[in-house]
Amino acid sequence: MKPGFAESFAREWIAAWNSHDLDRVLEHYEDDFEMHSPFIPVLAGEPSGKLKGKAVVGAYWAEALRKVPNLHFELVTALGGMNSVTVYYKGHQSMAAEVLHFGSSGKVRAAFAHYSTAPK
Repeated sequence: MKPGFAESFAREWIAAWNSHDLDRVLEHYEDDFEMHSPFIPVLAGEPSGKLKGKAVVGAYWAEALRKVPNLHFELVTALGGMNSVTVYYKGHQSMAAEVLHFGSSGKVRAAFAHYSTAPK
């Protein structure tokens, strides 16, 4: 990863979410990416906590944006790794970190969400 990539990616990723433009959010991801989150079993009824593909994850996120119309994230910091970025941010209800693994396309192939409070 080039110097500064983690920070610039995180800023754009946060801006996309804050715009509530789902197409803009999904532009960061490969078509068949995997999303892992402790909220998936609660909100999507998928016990594995994993959803795969833009269509499936997009529908899940569309519902989340509908339920939380004032969703707003605040970037705390971005950490760069080997073909990965961790975005640490203040989320809707708690602190959150998303570990985003990039594929050869330069887009996110797998995402792992972490939260400071447990899903209800």
